[in-house]
Amino acid sequence: MKRRPLLAAGLAAAATLASPFAVAQARPIRLVVPYAPGGPIDVTARLLAERVKDSLGPVIIDNKPGGGGNIGADIVAKAPPDGLTIGIAAVATHAINPWLFAKMPYDAAKDFAPITQMVRVPNVLVMNAETAARLKINTLADLVAYAKRNPAKLNYGSGGNGSAGHLAGEMFKQGAGIFVVHIPYNGGNPAQLALLSGQVDFNIDNLATAAPNIRAGKLKALAVTTAQRSAALPDVPPIADTIKGFAIDTWWGLVAPAGTPRDVVARLNSAFVAALQTPEAKTRFASLMAEPVTNSPEEFAGFMKSELSKYEKVVKLSGAKVD
Repeated sequence: MKRRPLLAAGLAAAATLASPFAVAQARPIRLVVPYAPGGPIDVTARLLAERVKDSLGPVIIDNKPGGGGNIGADIVAKAPPDGLTIGIAAVATHAINPWLFAKMPYDAAKDFAPITQMVRVPNVLVMNAETAARLKINTLADLVAYAKRNPAKLNYGSGGNGSAGHLAGEMFKQGAGIFVVHIPYNGGNPAQLALLSGQVDFNIDNLATAAPNIRAGKLKALAVTTAQRSAALPDVPPIADTIKGFAIDTWWGLVAPAGTPRDVVARLNSAFVAALQTPEAKTRFASLMAEPVTNSPEEFAGFMKSELSKYEKVVKLSGAKVD
């Protein structure tokens, strides 16, 4: 008489253990961050990992920097599709690097199951404030007009060939129909120092990086690169007001390995979307000049596809390549 309840309980337990949901709850989830600790992507991952532990259980952050983000992304691509390994997908790893690197260890379009976009960080076109005053450049239209009258007299800096600042600069040059000289530096900090010292005339920089010097009056913000104005700089217009259709920004989101069951992806989406919408998360993102973005797996997949297509043209236009 006691065997049937015990058998039923055993079958129920077996079914539960077979469920990817239960596996994800019984064991910690590994969240691979393809960049070093301390940066905004890492900060975001750790914040959200803390917020989803009640619904998903422990989420352990695993930083795997290197290869422009390719090393960490490849770990996710080749992980078992069981919901226990997820990772950060960024504009570099899933839109720029596939066209920038001669050889890629993964297929950005096929090897991942999108979960949700997480964050968008506007970039901003900034001039050295003294240079802008000397040249009487107060708006983006002024900058374009000056560059057209004086081809090759202006220059802009970036964190290196193929960097986000470089690619944004090439998009700007093409859209505005101007010729300015690109000067690559070994990283974003040297590029910003060059701008502050007047060695270059303008940069297209991450808003979080540029904001302190904008507030201090050392840099003049002419335009943001997002399609609409940014809440962080509401008085600064988008480049799209001058160059129709211009839109480029830094973004990152969550992905799982391709083949992860749809119900597991849906559960991960639900948990992280809820975490992104908490007041604590929004406050923290605001301090990073970042905007939380939530969408469905299907919407994020469509967004990444469009970004991959966009950057194919931009990288080819720039001529940048990493062997």
